[in-house]
Amino acid sequence: MPTPQTLKNHARFNPLFHFTILPLLVLNLIFSIYITIHRWPAYQHTHLWWIVMAVVFILMAGDARGSALKAQDRIVRLEERLRLAALLPPADRTHIDDLTTRQLIALRFASDAELPALAHTALTQRLEPKAIKQAIINWRADNERV
Repeated sequence: MPTPQTLKNHARFNPLFHFTILPLLVLNLIFSIYITIHRWPAYQHTHLWWIVMAVVFILMAGDARGSALKAQDRIVRLEERLRLAALLPPADRTHIDDLTTRQLIALRFASDAELPALAHTALTQRLEPKAIKQAIINWRADNERV
């Protein structure tokens, strides 16, 4: 059984991206630079183009990863707004839109019992996401996030 998720272990890696794709792309860039330096007189433009394409591949991978995280953030934001609408008292419901996306993402780890008080505190004191996560007592795991 995996250990329960907490503040200390909630960050996650995507093994395929972080340990395979990204290292191979960096190695490709290093190899392209190495070949360009050691084979400079021959095929100058081709070697320079390899470096440019190696950088482009890294940028593409980073953009793809960033787009996936942005989509996840939008879904989490929607889920948390719906959850807050169901759990907050009427006076606080009108201020749900005042919470930033980063605050909503941090609030997803709070249990239903402590969410209303924590959301009110986040609204009134403008808590940063790290402070919100540190204030959570009963951690609600999010094992689907990558």
